[in-house]
Amino acid sequence: MDRTVPVGAALLLDFIRKTEVGREDRASYDVIYANKQGKLAKPLTSMTIDEVLAAQRGWSKNHGSSAAGGYQFMRATLAELKEELGLRGSQKLDPDLQDRLGYHLLKRRGYEGFMAGTVSRTEFGKRLAMEWASFPVLAGAKGQKRQVKRGQSYYAGDGLNKALVAPDVVEAVLDRVKAAGNAVSIQPAPAPEPVIVEKPVVADPEELGTPPAKSKTVWTWALAGIGSIVTAVGNFMGGLDWRAQLFISAMIVAFAIYGLKRRADLFRAVKDLKAEIG
Repeated sequence: MDRTVPVGAALLLDFIRKTEVGREDRASYDVIYANKQGKLAKPLTSMTIDEVLAAQRGWSKNHGSSAAGGYQFMRATLAELKEELGLRGSQKLDPDLQDRLGYHLLKRRGYEGFMAGTVSRTEFGKRLAMEWASFPVLAGAKGQKRQVKRGQSYYAGDGLNKALVAPDVVEAVLDRVKAAGNAVSIQPAPAPEPVIVEKPVVADPEELGTPPAKSKTVWTWALAGIGSIVTAVGNFMGGLDWRAQLFISAMIVAFAIYGLKRRADLFRAVKDLKAEIG
């Protein structure tokens, strides 16, 4: 279910898909009227809106109806939604888009008024039956073709449609929808990627009082500088660009010399401090 659809509406849309196409899983979004989706060149959810509208022209003749998707959008309804919502013809009729369009149809039929208490359950049930032919009216009413009784499809008498669910089941679902409310389900935020902070390399504090000639840190820096020179010479002999190698080696040696000098300065500072302290 698209995450922008409120909880109550999502519950009702799941029920509508199950009633209209007989299932509410991912495959429900690919169903066309009379389960003829196997005759399509590609799944409905991989088709663009314009591709579906073009194909629906022949479905009424070939399959008996142009109804498509989990909410069985008729061609005229899909064309209206495209214009009303400013949809691009290149948008795919994927599950999320179908959910958003289904929710829009609910709002068209008075969902918000029902949730607010200004539209009765019986009236909202009738409006749902006007949108989805598999739903029954919840009380006797004037249908499209004739007067219909509680439990009959609004379109009873057209030779094509009939109610596929009992009215008391619809009433129970609508009660659950209203109790669920209009909150939008919150999606968990993605876990942040770990930030790796490298610790700076510093001299061992206990070595600051050690003469530079006996310091492990000094010898490490000195050997690193000598090693870089040896490496540069080896690479030069191996045919690598000598200017690049010379530049890199010079930088490493300069850093090593600077480190040695700073180490010597720290040694003298520590020695002087100890002398002052006594």
